[in-house]
Amino acid sequence: MSGHKKPAKQSDLRVGIDFGTTKICVVIGKMTSEGIEIIGIGKQASLGIRKGIVVNIPSTVEALKKAVEVAELMSGVEITHAKCGIAGTHIKGFNSSGVVAIKNREVGEHDVERAIDAAKAIALPTDREVLHVISQEFTINDHEGVKDPIGMSGVRLESKVHIVTGDVASAQNIIKCVNQAEIEVTDIVLEPLASSEAVLTPDEKELGVALIDIGGGTTDIAIFVRGSVVHTAVVPMGGNHITNDIAVGLRTSIQDAEKIKVTSGCAMSSMLPSEEMIEVPMVGGRKSKEISRSVLTKIIEPRVEEILTMVNQELSNSGFKHLMSTGIVITGGASLLEGLPELAEFILELPVRRGVPQGVGGLLDVVNSPMYSTAVGLLMYGNSTSSEMTFKIKDEENVYGKVITRMKTWLGDVF
Repeated sequence: MSGHKKPAKQSDLRVGIDFGTTKICVVIGKMTSEGIEIIGIGKQASLGIRKGIVVNIPSTVEALKKAVEVAELMSGVEITHAKCGIAGTHIKGFNSSGVVAIKNREVGEHDVERAIDAAKAIALPTDREVLHVISQEFTINDHEGVKDPIGMSGVRLESKVHIVTGDVASAQNIIKCVNQAEIEVTDIVLEPLASSEAVLTPDEKELGVALIDIGGGTTDIAIFVRGSVVHTAVVPMGGNHITNDIAVGLRTSIQDAEKIKVTSGCAMSSMLPSEEMIEVPMVGGRKSKEISRSVLTKIIEPRVEEILTMVNQELSNSGFKHLMSTGIVITGGASLLEGLPELAEFILELPVRRGVPQGVGGLLDVVNSPMYSTAVGLLMYGNSTSSEMTFKIKDEENVYGKVITRMKTWLGDVF
């Protein structure tokens, strides 16, 4: 099949690349009259990424090429462009507002653009760039909570936005890796925003919800109220920390610890059934030993509690926890751990559900897992969020130029 890859109508193809700490995931979707149909998936262990940040370009490129190859073989199409996820502790989000006078006493598109420009006119250090400017709502004179002000009368227009910034070098390195795999980057999207497209319902976003995306190296948070993002944050811990604890506690290898976590791990000791025993391979060729699952849970539970306590602290500090009427949706590979939603419900004191990708067709049985939320969300991102003002990176020769061009596009003449 690889010899007959047809360059399907590129305008109908959607490609999402999730650069995770544990895996690089490539998902190919095709736009149909019903929506997005998943036609190819490729997954590869990522050795060149730590806590969501590329630390080794050759390793990352190699893993990406393998994942792309698997996805292309499955779909029978060739990948030329993609949207990429970005995460990591360098991500910072904050709310901002800007006020302008309405020129002709009636709000036009130009007034809206000026108001958003005023809101995003912020001084940034040279090592940071704006990744997203997400419009929340507008105030006309004293009327708050206006979603679409065009055509309304007034003299004063205020725009409220959520701005997400990231480290320039981190974005640059992602673009570099994708370009070296001979793929053009059409957009860089904050991973929890992408995941939210795949796992949250419009009602949840409207009534108030927090998305907690528990990855390998980090836990990403996005809070939605009245249909808009009001808070984003990153907790520097994830599933790999649980795996490391198991490896140290049981004196086994990281690979075996990961297998044990997936097959026998539980985050809540009160949920364990009768005394079950599991076999643990030892490092250095020593004889394997048997331990009870309750011993394993005693290693896992404190770390999960620590992660969730940090998440709870972040939710409380945001000032929006009381507005999360529909509760919490947890997603990401580590959310598959047995007992995690129940423990989260206990610590966060809100209803919790596990989120899996929805609203797509095709290979749904394959992507029907929280670990694919970001990659599937990248395909969906930008279809419904037209007010988001997603921009396309200019196709220039050097990568650094792309990032700088983007910064200037967003920030106008601030620099």
